[in-house]
Amino acid sequence: MSVFVGIDIAANSFEMVSRKNGKVSKVESYRQTSQGHAQALKRLTELKPALIVMEATGIYYFDLAVALAQADLPVAVINPKSFHHFASLKLANSKTDGVDAALLAEYGERMQPRRWMPPDETRLALRDIGRQINRLTGTRSQAKNRLHALQSKRSTLPLLIEDEQAGIALLDQRIERLSEAALSLIAESPALSRDFSNLCAAKGVGKATALSVLGELCVLPCELKAPQVSRFAGLDVRLTQSGSSVNRPARLSKAGNAYLRSTLYMPAMSAVRYDPRAKAFYENLVARGKKKIQALCAVMRKYLTGLWACLKTKTAFDSTLLFSEQHLQT
Repeated sequence: MSVFVGIDIAANSFEMVSRKNGKVSKVESYRQTSQGHAQALKRLTELKPALIVMEATGIYYFDLAVALAQADLPVAVINPKSFHHFASLKLANSKTDGVDAALLAEYGERMQPRRWMPPDETRLALRDIGRQINRLTGTRSQAKNRLHALQSKRSTLPLLIEDEQAGIALLDQRIERLSEAALSLIAESPALSRDFSNLCAAKGVGKATALSVLGELCVLPCELKAPQVSRFAGLDVRLTQSGSSVNRPARLSKAGNAYLRSTLYMPAMSAVRYDPRAKAFYENLVARGKKKIQALCAVMRKYLTGLWACLKTKTAFDSTLLFSEQHLQT
């Protein structure tokens, strides 16, 4: 019988449980260090598992997952939400690291998740830089809002205004430095340079947006289809219907990549103003009774489909392939 291993990840340690023929081993604990990883690799090499399953828990799983993949051990990294539903299905009353590790091993045996492959280091670095720029941009927006509030009062001390302005200037410098580093990474890769140029062909997608979108999409498996990428971004529509009494309005799941979702908002806003096809599509949805935000989210989803197609087909963004001619005629 095949051996399945579950690993429950924590910040400083991880618990490992193996499962064979329905029987679960004792919990083995290891430290989240290079030495701890080496000890776990030695043990797993002896077990020769059919699959090792862990959750994508923050950033703590990544180094161990890379070490397992480099050792040619079959590792699967699963969505924590998927595992949560599996644990609920099993009616697991207790929640400890050992229990979770055993459930992960059973998840691997029953669900057979896809084997995980580590992304290219350059692409991963680009994603990390893009996310840091996203966070700093959000912090800068908050600082600008505070500055506006301070400047709106006559009694505000000049020192406070100067301090806020200095903070904004520092954030500008950090964002600029990271953007230059990201562009340098892209320039070193012909494939990334081509993809970056193709993304910039879309209305409303400038260098900053293309950098952020490329950083998130370039690490995804190329075999993913457009609906899967929409779910990855949390732009898929969730329906709630049951019998005749439950019929809630359809809503975005938002159970996905918040970085990618937030990055697509402003390009969609620009597209409905400056791209005739996107504008006609948006206005048609509003005329059919959709709220403006619903129509805008539909444009975001369409745009994501087109941007993903750019990476898959290695061609420039073309809105004529996304939006039907019939909307222009109405």
